[in-house]
Amino acid sequence: MKNLASFIIMIACMLSGLNAKAQAEEEKLDLPGDNLNLYAVLKLFQESETLEGFERKLNDEETEINNLDLDGDDNIDYIRVSDDADGNLHTITLKVAVSDREDQDVAVFFVEKKEDGQVLIQLIGDEDLYGKDYIIEPNALSDNGETPNPGYNGNKERRDEPVEVRDNTTYVIASWPLVRYIYVPNYVIWHSPWRWHYYPSYWHPWRPRYWHAYYGYHYHWHYYYNGHFRRWNQYRNPVWYNHYYGGGYRSRSVVVRTRYTRGDYRNTYSRPSSARDGSDLFVRRNPKAPTVKERLPSFDKTGRPVVSRPVPSRLGTSRPETSRPGTSRPSVTRPGNGNENARPGTSRPSVTRPGTSRPEVSRPETQRPVTRPVRPRPAPKPEPQRPVTRPAPSRPAPSARPESRPATRPSSRERG
Repeated sequence: MKNLASFIIMIACMLSGLNAKAQAEEEKLDLPGDNLNLYAVLKLFQESETLEGFERKLNDEETEINNLDLDGDDNIDYIRVSDDADGNLHTITLKVAVSDREDQDVAVFFVEKKEDGQVLIQLIGDEDLYGKDYIIEPNALSDNGETPNPGYNGNKERRDEPVEVRDNTTYVIASWPLVRYIYVPNYVIWHSPWRWHYYPSYWHPWRPRYWHAYYGYHYHWHYYYNGHFRRWNQYRNPVWYNHYYGGGYRSRSVVVRTRYTRGDYRNTYSRPSSARDGSDLFVRRNPKAPTVKERLPSFDKTGRPVVSRPVPSRLGTSRPETSRPGTSRPSVTRPGNGNENARPGTSRPSVTRPGTSRPEVSRPETQRPVTRPVRPRPAPKPEPQRPVTRPAPSRPAPSARPESRPATRPSSRERG
């Protein structure tokens, strides 16, 4: 019976270790979608009033949400937002023009209003950028049943004060300003009017940040992201999913797939030290946030963050929550690491065989440490001060854009 209990404990520890590894892997997908945090996108959707306003803020440098450079021109891509309504079901796509002939879907909102007034919403990352079934949705049940703040406080954004939202039921989602907006009788379906090299005059592209700087900024938002949203592994409307993914509605770019196959997107992970710059930026903008004093995690040799925060359980959730920056699991002591010194000594008695007399061979007992010795590492060489944004060759200044009409996107390279 004692052996059985020990075996069960060992299996539980192994499973916990696997879950912790899966969580660490989720912090960094090694896919282009790493540079667009969908938790931040859903938060912005929750706070927006119209789809046009949502698109504008999504492409605002000050929000620190969009860090995509899919076409590799060393400039941030403009994300277009378009709605496709079918009765009470809205399919809201986020799309990037990669060239004058190709678009690439980034993510899609599924929003459905039921007859009883409930609203279902999921944000799904495109498979080319996030892998299969990368689904973010509002948390379903609360810890104590209190009525939540839906996350909207008028036109004034108070970034330095944490918002405690303890519940995001389907009825509360229906009160989100943008959800109310798309279900009013006189709603005019929004389709972004912009296209390749033809963008609004108020928008100017900027250099993308290294991923670690981007991660360092959003890491401190985990208290909000994980308090309001969660990863989920099922589609609320499988018929819609099959229709959308199997009906040819997605836009897929050969350029994006080719650049991913070549490994072009790996260049964004080459500066782990820049995570501190992103963290400092968050602290300056949100000095009263509850996470400003939290230290950033360390990074392994592949640049992946090593996170070890426990995840609190939530009512109505039958599986551990896994989420993007900020979520973690308890550290795990694997069996076998702590009792190596309990092994018997290796001294062997002398053996006398008939006809052969051999001297006694005694081997000294080997003392082994309880924990694995840590190999000393040479002190890292101090790095010179480097910019957070990725370097790019100098380019001629773009011509001034007229304000009377939408401006074309400035070219980032000299074209022959």
